[in-house]
Amino acid sequence: MTLTANWSFPTPIRFGAGRISELGEACKTLGMKNPLLVTDRGLAPLPITSRALDVMEGSGFARALFADVDPNPNEVNLDAGLKAYGDGNHDGIIAFGGGSGIDLAKMIAFMCGQSRPVWDFEDIGDWWTRADADAIAPIIAVPTTAGTGSEVGRASVLTNSQTHQKKIIFHPKVMPSIVISDPELTVGMPPMITAGTGMDAFAHCLEAYCSPHFHPMAQGIALEGMRLVKDNLHRAYVDGTDIEARAQMLVAATMGATAFMKGLGAIHALSHPIGAHHNTHHGTTNAVVMQPVLRFNETAVADRLADAAAYLGISGGFNGFYDYVGQLNHSLNIPENLTALGITNPDMDALVADALIDPSVGGNPTQMTQTNTRALLESCF
Repeated sequence: MTLTANWSFPTPIRFGAGRISELGEACKTLGMKNPLLVTDRGLAPLPITSRALDVMEGSGFARALFADVDPNPNEVNLDAGLKAYGDGNHDGIIAFGGGSGIDLAKMIAFMCGQSRPVWDFEDIGDWWTRADADAIAPIIAVPTTAGTGSEVGRASVLTNSQTHQKKIIFHPKVMPSIVISDPELTVGMPPMITAGTGMDAFAHCLEAYCSPHFHPMAQGIALEGMRLVKDNLHRAYVDGTDIEARAQMLVAATMGATAFMKGLGAIHALSHPIGAHHNTHHGTTNAVVMQPVLRFNETAVADRLADAAAYLGISGGFNGFYDYVGQLNHSLNIPENLTALGITNPDMDALVADALIDPSVGGNPTQMTQTNTRALLESCF
């Protein structure tokens, strides 16, 4: 099956195998004359990055690359990226990679013309209005993993290296102006990254679906996103060259990030501080805490997840769905708990405190308190 399409929701998306060839033309469409490609250290030396730089060079652009990006990007990475952007007299950003690279790239585009510190634009109330919108550089996003969906997000997650807290920085114009979604770029993902990023996409869809907020459009997108993960993640995991499975997972990731405008919940409220304090892989952490959070929310979501289970072809209602998540994690070799993930001697007070101030808390169907959040966190070890 050939999966190729142009979509305009939630931003212009050029989807299909081989469409990285359109990168130079996309830059010209946005008026870029000297774009900077931003990715992470792991991706920088790989053939897919060279291929993107070749396309840029073939279109008359310099092979400009910045890759000083940590797995959980922080303000130190941002400062280095802003210096590279300014020193190179760049006029646009190509956000290339997984969530880390794309999130940091979007922040470079956002902050390159701002006079206030980045923390002044945290996703609180109308703080985003403090920014000079006209100073935000144009962004093209090119996802190389199928997980975060950051390519269609209006925010980035940035870790404060001093406080070890993850903050969400928001502005409507941080949404990339063009997305090139090419499943061929994801073929080389190692199985472990395929699993972790895929479970991130599933977590986005699951939490959006369970959020109590009213958003029927996001609800439908979340449900179909879960189906795509169910039908394709294990296929992509066992055979990384299965281009149809890779393509469907890229769609699922985009759908998850589109759906979670409805809200996230305790999975992310836990995984954000865990990742900030212990530098764990975000999607894998989501997968590890998913079953404990499902049980935590059972009373509030049993009927809704019974409906989802029926749609997904899973028998047994809520308990069937719960068991399916465990089976999926096992089939992907996800660690069974946070201890197995490698976390020892956690500062439970700090993790609980940070979880309770995470923006995802407000979308959880069960109210999170000091007492029940600590019990939930302990159950993850």
